[in-house]
Amino acid sequence: MLRLRAICPFSLRLFHFRPFSCEPLISQLDKCTDEEQVFDFIEKNKAMLSEKQVGYAFNILWQFQKQKTSLLKSVECIRDHPQFLTLYNLTTSKMEFMNDDTLVNVLYITQQFSIEAHDPLVEALVSEAWRRLERFDINVLSKFSTCLADQHLYFSPLMGKIADIVNRNLENIQDLRSLSVLMVSISSLISQRFQEQLVNKTELLFDTIDSSQVNTARRIVQFLRNIKYCYYPLLERCNKVFLSHVNHLDLESISKILSLYHFLQFHSFEFILMAKKRLTEMIPLFDHPASFVKLFVALGPMAGPEEKKQFESTILLMSEELTSQQALAVMGAMEEMESRNSRLIKKIASILHKHLDDYKPIELLKITQALIFLHFQSKEFFVKLRELLLSYLKISIKPSEISILVYAISMLPSPHLDEVGISRIETVLPQCDLSDLNRFATSVLRWIQYDHMYLDSTTGKQLKLLQKLDHYGHQRLQKCNNLNVLWEELKSLKGDWFAESLLEETVATLQCLMNEINYMNVAGIASFISRTNYLNTLLLDRIASVVLQQIEKIHPFAILAIILPFSSLNYDLPQRDEFFGTCIQHLNSSLTLLDPLMLVFLGFSLATLEYFPEDLLKTIFNIKFLDRLDSQLELLCSSLNMRVQLRLMELNRAVCLECPEYQIPWFHDRFCQQHYNKDIGSMNGVQQHIYKMLAEVLGGISCVKASVLTPYYYTIDFECILDKRKKPLPYGSHNITLGKLPVMHWESNTQIVGSRLPPGAERIALEFLDLRAFCRNIPHLKGKSAMKKRHLEILGYRVIQIPHFEWNSMALSTMDARMDYLRERIFGEGKL
Repeated sequence: MLRLRAICPFSLRLFHFRPFSCEPLISQLDKCTDEEQVFDFIEKNKAMLSEKQVGYAFNILWQFQKQKTSLLKSVECIRDHPQFLTLYNLTTSKMEFMNDDTLVNVLYITQQFSIEAHDPLVEALVSEAWRRLERFDINVLSKFSTCLADQHLYFSPLMGKIADIVNRNLENIQDLRSLSVLMVSISSLISQRFQEQLVNKTELLFDTIDSSQVNTARRIVQFLRNIKYCYYPLLERCNKVFLSHVNHLDLESISKILSLYHFLQFHSFEFILMAKKRLTEMIPLFDHPASFVKLFVALGPMAGPEEKKQFESTILLMSEELTSQQALAVMGAMEEMESRNSRLIKKIASILHKHLDDYKPIELLKITQALIFLHFQSKEFFVKLRELLLSYLKISIKPSEISILVYAISMLPSPHLDEVGISRIETVLPQCDLSDLNRFATSVLRWIQYDHMYLDSTTGKQLKLLQKLDHYGHQRLQKCNNLNVLWEELKSLKGDWFAESLLEETVATLQCLMNEINYMNVAGIASFISRTNYLNTLLLDRIASVVLQQIEKIHPFAILAIILPFSSLNYDLPQRDEFFGTCIQHLNSSLTLLDPLMLVFLGFSLATLEYFPEDLLKTIFNIKFLDRLDSQLELLCSSLNMRVQLRLMELNRAVCLECPEYQIPWFHDRFCQQHYNKDIGSMNGVQQHIYKMLAEVLGGISCVKASVLTPYYYTIDFECILDKRKKPLPYGSHNITLGKLPVMHWESNTQIVGSRLPPGAERIALEFLDLRAFCRNIPHLKGKSAMKKRHLEILGYRVIQIPHFEWNSMALSTMDARMDYLRERIFGEGKL
C-alpha cells in the first residue's frame, strides 16, 4: 500500500508534465483507419509513447475489431503482428503508471485478443489491479470482475474480495449497469441473504435505467439463473424491456434470453411469439454453419412443420462443415423438435461419432439421451460410446460426474457395469447428494429390468447396491437441517426409486422444516407435493398459512403452482374459502399479464376444487383469448399441446355442467370425437372378466354396457339401468332414445348416452379405480376422480366407484365374494 501511495503522486506528476505531448499523438491515433496504420504509428513512436497513449492504442485496435462481424474478426493476425509485441512490452513497462480505468481496460482488451490467462502480461495486470482493488470505482470494479470471470476465476479469493467490496458498498451503489455486471460475476460465491439484498437493490434501481439497456436486463436475468431463483417481479420487468426492443435484438441475444427463460421455467408467450417473428426474418441473412446452427437451435423447436422440414434440409446440406459443438447443439435441438428425419439423424450421429473423444461426460449424457429419444440405432456407435463412458468412469473422482457416467451407460443397449464400475459407485456414495443417488438408483433399476427381460435373473450385487443407496439416501435426509438446501436437491428428483424408498422420509423432513416455508419457496414446495401425489395435511396447511400471511409478496405467476396440490390431491383445508378467495383475488389484477396456457391450467385447477371465478372464465372463454391460445399451441411440443387442449376441454365441460348460468357454450364436440372415438369399445382381459361377472349379476349380457361414452364425453367402465323396482332393464327392450340433452347439439355418430329413462328408473355408472385415482400414501380420492363423480351425478347417474384396494383385498379373493360385493353395491344390502 505504501508503494502504491508513492507511485500515485509520481504518476500524477507525469501527467502534469506532459499535457501537450499527449494530444498530437492521440490525435494521430484517432486518424488511423485500420489496424496496420495503428501498428505503423506504434513502430514510429514507441520511444515516446506514454501509458495513456499505450492504453489508447489498445482501445483503437479493439474498436476496429468490434466493427467486424464475428466471422471476419482477425484476432490472431492482430496478436501475432510484430508491433503488437512492441505494444505488449510497452504495457509491461508502463502499467504501474496507468490510471485505474486504463489498466483494467487494457487487461480486458488483451483477453479479447485471446491472450492466455497464464501469460506474464495478463498475470502482471491482474496483480496490479488486485493491489488497487479497494480504490476502484464501481465501473472499473465491474469490468475487472468480468476479466476474472473470463478466466473462470468465479471461486477465487480475488472474486471473493470483490464480493466483499460490493457487499460493504451496496447501499451507495446507484449504477445498475455496473452492478448487474458484478452480480453475474460474484453470483457463485454469495450467501442467500446477500442474493436477496442484490435482488432488492436491483428492484430499487430498475426504474433508473434507460429502457434501451437490454444488456443490463439480460444480465439481471442471467444473475437470477445463476442463483436459480425465478423471481417473477424482476423477470417481468426485464421481459418488458426485451419486448420493447425485440426488433433490435440480434440472434445471439434472442438465443441467450430464450435459454435463460427455459432454465428458469419463465414463460412469456408474447416474447416467444415476437422472437419467432424476428428470428424468421433473419433466416435469409445466415448461410454460414456457425450462425445458422444458432438459428436452428433457437427457432427450430418453435417452428411449424413445413419450417422444420426446411431447417432440417438446410442443416443437412451444411452438415459436412459442422464442428463437434455445432453437431451437439443440432442434435439437442432435434430432440426438442421431436425430429423424425432419419437421414439427418444418421448424418449428425456420424459427426458426433467422429468427435466422440472430444466430448465431456455431461455432453456424452446429452448425446446418449438424444439418440435414444430419436430411436437411433448403431451397434458400432453405441459400442464406442460405452467404451468411452467406461474410460471416463475409471478416472473420474467427482460424485456428480460418476453418477452422470453411470446413468448414461444404463441407457445403452448393454447397460451393465463390471466389478470395477460398481466399486466406483460404492466409493463415492457417502459424498453424494440426493440427485446423484437418484441417478445411481435409476441406473441399477434399469440393470435389474434388463436382467429380468433378457437373462431372467437378478444378481445379489444389484440388490445390495440398492440397499446401500437407500441407506445413504435416508442418512442424507436425516442430516438435512435447511429447507432451501433440501429443495435444491429435491426439485429435479423423479423415478420409482425415490417414490418407493425415500418419499415418506422426504415428506417427514419437509414437515420438520416447514416453518422455513416462506413467500420465496412456497411455490416450489407446493409444486413438489403435486408431483409426488403424497397428501400431508400439515404441509398443505402451512402452505395455505404462508400464502394468507404473505400474499402481497407472492407474484400472481406463482399462484398456479401453489393451488395445484390442493386441486390434484382434493384436499379440503379448514380455511378453504378464505385461502382460495385470496388466491383468486390476487389473480384478478393480473389476468391480462398471464400466458393463455397458464390461465387454462388455473381455470381447470380451480374448477376441480369447485371454484369458478367469473372474471377468469370470461377471460378464457373469449374469441381473442382463444386465438392467442391457438397461436401459443403452435409453439409447443406435441405432448404439451395435447395436454393444454385436454385441460381446456375439461374446463369447458366443467363450466357447462356446474355453471350453466354463465351461458358458456360447449365447443369441444369435434375435438372429443377425434380424441375418444378410437378408444371406445376395447376391453382388456380384466375388464372382460368383470363384464362377464356383471352380466351374471344383472341377469344377462344385454343388461350391461362396457366402455360407455356419456354426454360431454366422459368414458365410464360399465353402465346398467335399474327400473323403479331395482330390476335390471335390458338395453333395447325399454323406451330409451339416445337423444340430445337440452341446449346440447350433437354432430357425432358415436353412440352417446344421455337419454330419457322410464319413470323411476336410474342409470348406474360403475367405475373401477386404480392406483392413479388415489393419493400415494392414503386411500383418499384425488381431484380429477372426485370431479368426474360429481359430473356424472349431474348427468343423472348413480355412481359406484370400486377402489382397487377393495376389489383386490383378501375379503374379495374368491369369485363368490366379488359377486356378492357387486350385488350389494348395485342393488343395496339384502338385494338379490
